[in-house]
Amino acid sequence: MHTCFMRKIPLLVSLLLAGFFALSQRISYFVSFPNLAHHEAQVSLIVSDLPTRSAVFRMSRSSPGRYATHEFGKNVYDVKAFDEKSGSLEVLRRDGDVYEVPRSGGYIRLVYTIFGNYADGTYLGLDQEDIHINMPAMFMWLKGADKMPITIHFDIPQDLHWTIATQLKPTSDPWTFWAPGLQYFMDCPTKIGNLSYRNWELRNPDGKTYQFRLAFDGKSDDSVLTAFSQKVARMVREEQAIFSETPAYDFGNYTFLASINPFVHGDGMEHRNSTMISIPAEFHGEDFLLEVFAHEFFHCWNVKRIRPRSLEPFNFEKSNMSDELWFAEGFTQYYGELVVVRSGMQEDTSFSDAMTGYINTKLNTAGAKFYSPVDASRHAVYTDAGVAVDKTNYPNMFASYYPYGASVALALDLQLRQQFGKTLDELMQAAWKRFGKPEIPYTLEGLQETLATLTGDGKFAAAFFSKYITGHQAPDYKPLLAQAGFLLIRPGEGKSWIGNLRFTDKEGLTLASATIRTTPLYEAGADADDRILKLGDTPLKNQRELNDWLSVHKPGETHWLTYMHHGVEKTSRITLSENPYWKVVTYESAGLPVNEQMRQFRRNWLGTRLK
Repeated sequence: MHTCFMRKIPLLVSLLLAGFFALSQRISYFVSFPNLAHHEAQVSLIVSDLPTRSAVFRMSRSSPGRYATHEFGKNVYDVKAFDEKSGSLEVLRRDGDVYEVPRSGGYIRLVYTIFGNYADGTYLGLDQEDIHINMPAMFMWLKGADKMPITIHFDIPQDLHWTIATQLKPTSDPWTFWAPGLQYFMDCPTKIGNLSYRNWELRNPDGKTYQFRLAFDGKSDDSVLTAFSQKVARMVREEQAIFSETPAYDFGNYTFLASINPFVHGDGMEHRNSTMISIPAEFHGEDFLLEVFAHEFFHCWNVKRIRPRSLEPFNFEKSNMSDELWFAEGFTQYYGELVVVRSGMQEDTSFSDAMTGYINTKLNTAGAKFYSPVDASRHAVYTDAGVAVDKTNYPNMFASYYPYGASVALALDLQLRQQFGKTLDELMQAAWKRFGKPEIPYTLEGLQETLATLTGDGKFAAAFFSKYITGHQAPDYKPLLAQAGFLLIRPGEGKSWIGNLRFTDKEGLTLASATIRTTPLYEAGADADDRILKLGDTPLKNQRELNDWLSVHKPGETHWLTYMHHGVEKTSRITLSENPYWKVVTYESAGLPVNEQMRQFRRNWLGTRLK
């Protein structure tokens, strides 16, 4: 805590505000940090030339890149309002996060305290070591003023020697920034602290050059950070090659806000000209960190500009449902993994692990077996870091649109290559040219038309969407993978199985979560919180005894299951099955021959696009 700075705050604020008001736009923020040791900031929201006789201010309930609701208003308190002469104005709290100021003049200064102690891509971290801001988590806004320009000034103790990294437009004052309106302002995460920077340039085919920087919050040797930033720069070039160009970043630059230290929470959040990445770990420049950078950067095309109509404009007052997250997030998931391989940071064969996850999501989760990618996308309003106190049945009716969408991307990429001599890269480039570059929001029908145009086959596009997008059929992955010398195997073939189970640390084999549709245990009637007592005549007390019992019995056998449900002992018949888990391996590791055609296919698919 800087006590000398604390004593100067009232005088400093009044002097700064006097000059700031004179130069401000119609909406201005002034942010000070008098109590960082206890994770508080003070925000002044200044509105001038109001055309209405009352003003309604509110906190957001959702955030760009998140689709469920988040109650940011819970961390706001001590709300006050003042007129131009610092006279008090009445503040009426209309809802938990909505405040109304009746007034007679055209000027209001709303002042409030905000608490934040959760540094990630969604929330707010205020600490005496650094400041980590997701805008909707910190800033109230004036309803009806979405188009008004916004100026923001950060008041930082000079003795800290901190810097600010943000995609907000800088001004002549290094602590003052500008945004053209509310939508852009809320999409501008900001880091303030003892940041390290690495910078590079990237030229587009049209000759325009854009500035890139990595703003790093963590501890690292200079050489390690430099080497890591060079890998990020290569990944950026690989993604540029997919679309043939980067977007025209609004103010000529793109920023990776990277907090890799033990004091943040894991997250990656895309924004229009930046991304906020927080990884709770010590930083040593490991290559496995690159996937989240590749994923979030891919979003500067796919979702920030190739944008679903359902998310445009983004509504900060409620959840935001979209039918297209399988494409916006799922296809981005696919490319995040793929680009790291193409960049040479992982072996080609490592992509088999990612494909294993995608395929098992599609073939072995109830949410993807029985529901479509559109259904999964719509459910994001409840699952995208949303909070539920009561138990849900998600294991039986929801699959994450990230790997689910990636499973669709994988099948489509391989089918385009096999059937049409086209690639998913070309589809993404076509979507960029049709929707992203001119910033025309798309619909499902528009995506289907783009696929039809690329392939020259409207019937194929209609069938693909009917089967795999609005429907939930499963692609036949085996022949698609075989083109590249990858094999789909079942490691659990011939071994008995009753379901993928998690047990609590309560007495005995107590099920920790819901059993899954079509599994033996589900069909037998057992569910969450039930305790397995016996299989056949064999009492079972722990997982080792269960595994031992399964190892001496065969799939297809039927036995009595005895279990305890709400204090009542129950019995039912259970039929053992094989573990349905699939694994993708290379032909080489399976001892199968790989011909030159397979090798060439794999190079064309997984190899670099850089010349």
